Amino acid sequence: MAKESKKDNYGADSIQVLEGLEPVRKRPGMYIGTTGPDGLHHLITEIFDNSRDEAMGGFADHIEVALLPNNRIRVVDNGRGIPVDIHKTTKVSALETIMTVLHAGGKFGGDESGYKVSGGLHGVGASVVNALSVYTQVWVHKEGDIYTQEYSQGKKKYAVKKVGKTKEAGTIVAFEPDIIIFKEVKFDFNRVVNSLRQQAYLVKGLRITVIDAREAKDLEVENETTYLSALNLQVPSQTFFFENGLTSLVKFNNQILKPVHKNIFYVEKKVEGVESVEIALQYADDISSRILAFANNIYNPEHGTHVTGFKTALTRTLNSYAKKNNLTKDGEDSFTGDDALEGLTVIISVKLREIQFEGQTKAKLGSVEAQSAVSTVFGEAFASFLEENPEDARAIIMKVILAMKARKAAKAAKDSVLRKGALEGMTLPGKLADCQSNDASESELFIVEGDSAGGTAKTGRDRRIQAILPLRGKILNIERARLDRMLGSEQIKNLVLAFGTAIGDTFDITKLRYHKIILATDADVDGAHIRTLILTLLYRYFKPLIEGGYVYIAQPPLYKVKRGKEIMYFYNEEEKNKKLGKEIADLQEIEEIKNEEVQTPEAEGEETESTTKKAKISIQRYKGLGEMNADELWETTMDPENRILRQVNIDDAQDADKVFDMLMGTDVPSRKMFIQSNAKKATIDI
Repeated sequence: MAKESKKDNYGADSIQVLEGLEPVRKRPGMYIGTTGPDGLHHLITEIFDNSRDEAMGGFADHIEVALLPNNRIRVVDNGRGIPVDIHKTTKVSALETIMTVLHAGGKFGGDESGYKVSGGLHGVGASVVNALSVYTQVWVHKEGDIYTQEYSQGKKKYAVKKVGKTKEAGTIVAFEPDIIIFKEVKFDFNRVVNSLRQQAYLVKGLRITVIDAREAKDLEVENETTYLSALNLQVPSQTFFFENGLTSLVKFNNQILKPVHKNIFYVEKKVEGVESVEIALQYADDISSRILAFANNIYNPEHGTHVTGFKTALTRTLNSYAKKNNLTKDGEDSFTGDDALEGLTVIISVKLREIQFEGQTKAKLGSVEAQSAVSTVFGEAFASFLEENPEDARAIIMKVILAMKARKAAKAAKDSVLRKGALEGMTLPGKLADCQSNDASESELFIVEGDSAGGTAKTGRDRRIQAILPLRGKILNIERARLDRMLGSEQIKNLVLAFGTAIGDTFDITKLRYHKIILATDADVDGAHIRTLILTLLYRYFKPLIEGGYVYIAQPPLYKVKRGKEIMYFYNEEEKNKKLGKEIADLQEIEEIKNEEVQTPEAEGEETESTTKKAKISIQRYKGLGEMNADELWETTMDPENRILRQVNIDDAQDADKVFDMLMGTDVPSRKMFIQSNAKKATIDI
């Protein structure tokens, strides 16, 4: 027991009771994960999911999501419309209950009027969005009438009221996120499009329209207008509708890859305890795998029990088929899970009545019954697919055998590298100028381009916490290279040894020697290429370093400007022009005049003060880190007090994977098309 203190005022009065939606505003991260861009876009997901649940139940076939002026979002469906009659428990309209009370919705009832399958089983989605928005309004088209209610920060402005007649049915929800909660409210149209495209694949027969109407002038969101797309606005928009569902999604993800087999495997089946198990897969000539997992149409980036069941059945079925058909030699090792996954694109979708996610953001499925259901359904169907399609089966097995051989070769190469490092006293590469600190949390590794920049960085660094590793030119493009070939590259071997985490199946992030890995390359085309090659390596083989927030890109200045005794650094052209544009223009004009005019005796010695100051401006354009002296590099790029670092993150791992496949793979036409489509976005320094 703790000793009682006379100064201890901890009593009943210290316990704070939050009412209504106050807990959401007090701790928004508990409900949406983060108040950054991910959490902001999650608001759209929460409202969309309610409309999508209507479509999954067969009550809607068209959903429209519109980005509006003033940071507003509008989601429309043609479902049944939220109930507006009085709720027997809350004694207010069901609409008001759903929008202002946590854990209220059509997800809990067991009768046919509710949802058999739903992503939002917590019943907090709409009310959470409402709580975190400075403005929310709902219009319900139901049984010939239009009803509405408006809210601010989760509190109603008036009771639900009838505002007109309608021939439509459905719900319209408009909201504006609260700048107090999110600090910056900036929606990414492409991110919204990519997320909703996925949903169109997952719900057969559902049409999804996404509209970017943020630049539309004088746009009035009238409650009678169910769909903005009906107004024929001249704004960016995309509509998705896929009849073949998951099979189409597999094709979409493999569009820039070469399939190993012709037929795409597909199964959909209902089993006891699970409403639906749906899986589509195809192997491609690639060394990476792409696993997209969904539970009740909610994307699970951290996978879960359904993926565990799939992996178990996949490895077991491939091993069984290979041995049964004598495709592997007697005594040869069995395939491992990693062998079976190499080059695989698979979509796993399960639908359950009672579902358990780990957290409100639903990143990982926890429902135990999903594991056995997926394992059973997929195992039986995939075994039949292999028997019925012998050519496809042989191609798949040969692909997996190749992966197994590569794994063994990679292990031998990796063991050789690590063993060599230990025996020859080369645990750390010779070119690495290590820091003095053994505390990884304060240690930094600067990966620089070339010995020239390396020498400058070594001189200018803080030796206690900053290590320098210079690279000689461009490293190997590992996008199509296996681990054994990678570790034959001296440059990559140096990086692996410097990180200290090992690589492949022995990777251990707890052994990371530096908690800041900083890429410091030149601000030119070659520097950008080297940076891309390193990021490709990190994404494919050290992804936890990116996910953990350990990877950064240094931002050295582009310009050094001297004005008298004052020295200024600018990191981009816009910043320089904004600060010095008028002075530089005036200086150029003054210099031209001085070159043309002839001084008179009266004018001699009468140069104005402003002319004198402007004449002392000098501008230096840095082409590379090697052009800076050690003091300049420290002051601008390495000093933790003054430098600018950009943290590397993976906002959308699927898109990142596809971009790396496209830019660093073998599909030249797709790469050419990507470059042509995005050429105008590039900043070219000639």
